[in-house]
Amino acid sequence: MELVTTFVSRAGAKLSSVRWRFKITPMRLAFMAIAAAAIAVILVRFVLGLGATTNLNDQWPWGLWISFDVLLGVALAGGGYGTALIVYVLRRDKFYPIARSTMLTSLLGYIVVVLGLLIEVGQWFNFWRPYTSWGHASVLFEVFWCISCYTVIQVLEFCEIATEKVFKGLHIYLKKAMPVLLVIGITLPTLHQSSLGELFYLMVGKENPLWWSVFLPLFFLLSSFFVGAGMIIVESSLAEKAFDHKVDISVLRGLARISGGAMLLYLILKIVDMAVKGTFANAFAFDLPSIMFLSELVFGVIIPIIIAFSSLSSTRKGLIWFGILNVAGVILNRFDVVFTGLGKYLNRYGGHYFPAWSEIIVSLGLVSIACLAYLFIVENFSIIGHRGSEPVEDIIMTEDTDYASTAK
Repeated sequence: MELVTTFVSRAGAKLSSVRWRFKITPMRLAFMAIAAAAIAVILVRFVLGLGATTNLNDQWPWGLWISFDVLLGVALAGGGYGTALIVYVLRRDKFYPIARSTMLTSLLGYIVVVLGLLIEVGQWFNFWRPYTSWGHASVLFEVFWCISCYTVIQVLEFCEIATEKVFKGLHIYLKKAMPVLLVIGITLPTLHQSSLGELFYLMVGKENPLWWSVFLPLFFLLSSFFVGAGMIIVESSLAEKAFDHKVDISVLRGLARISGGAMLLYLILKIVDMAVKGTFANAFAFDLPSIMFLSELVFGVIIPIIIAFSSLSSTRKGLIWFGILNVAGVILNRFDVVFTGLGKYLNRYGGHYFPAWSEIIVSLGLVSIACLAYLFIVENFSIIGHRGSEPVEDIIMTEDTDYASTAK
C-alpha cells in the first residue's frame, strides 16, 4: 500500500511529493487483528471499569497490565538511554548504526507504557490530576512525571529524524536542540527506573526476601541498562529477516560485552546482598520462589555473562542466545517481583489472581500496535543502518505551504 503526500503552495503550485509505504503481509494482518480486538476491550474497560475486564480484586490491585505493560515495558524500553549514553556521550561511533532503531524501539515502548498506565488506573478520566496535584512525597508521583517527561523528550528526539523527510524547515532547529534533549533523555530514565525498584523496597515484610533488598532501586536501574543490549540483538535479528539488513557482528559483540559487564556487577551485588541478608538458605530451598529465583539468576544472568565473555559472542547464534536469555531473565525478574514475591503475602488474605483473557488480549494488542508502528516508521524514515551522513533532500517549505494526500 502506498500513500502520496503532495505539498502545494496556497496558489496551487506543486512543491513536492512524499511517498508513504506500508507492506501488507500475513503477519502484519495478524498484528492488526490483535490490535483491533485489544482496542475493543479497552473501550469496554473505559466504559464498564476494571471489574468487567480484569480478574483484579481488593487483595491483588496490580496484575498483568502493571507487571507487563508498565514495569516490564519500562525496563525493556531502557535500551534507548543506554545507547544514547554510549553513542552520543561516550562517542563510541561504531554503535551509531543501531542508535536510531534502538531509540525508536524505546520511544514505542514508552508510549505503550503510557497507554498501559492510562488503562490500568481505576478512574482513568482523572489521569491529568498528577499534573496539577503536587504529590511530591509519592514514589509513583515521581515515576509518573519522569515517564511523562521522558516520553515527550523521546518524541522530540524522533522529530529530528522525521523532519529529514517532512517539515524540513524545522530540522535545523531540532538538530541544534538535540544535545540538550539527549542530556535530559539520559538523566530522566535513571530516576524512574530506580524509583520503580524503590516502590517495592517500601514493601518490606510483604515482598519475599529473595527479591526484597536495599539494593532494589540499583537492581532495577542496572537491569534496565543491561537488557538494552539484549533487546537490540533480538530486534536486529528480527529486522534482518523483515528488512534484509544485517548489523555488523562486531557492533553486537561490543554491546554484549558492555551488557555483560553490567550483568557481572549485578550478579556480584546480588551475592553480596544475599550474604548480608542471610538468604542463601531461601535460595536453595527448592520451593517455588527458590526455583524462580535461581532460574532468573542462572538463565538470565550467569549464562549470558558466560556467552558475552567467551568465543560464543563471536557468532550470531551465540549473540542471539545472549539476547534471548538476557531479555527473558529481566521478564522473569519483573514478573517474580510482582507475582512470586508478593504472592504469599497477598494470597493469605483470601485473594487469588490469574489474568483474564481480556487482560492478555490488551497486552498483546499494545505490543502489536508498537510492532506495526515500528514497521511503518522503518519503511518510511532513515532508521536502520543510518550513519549520520545521508543527505537530506531539499523540499521548499514556506509559510503558505499546504498539502494533500492520495492513496494508491
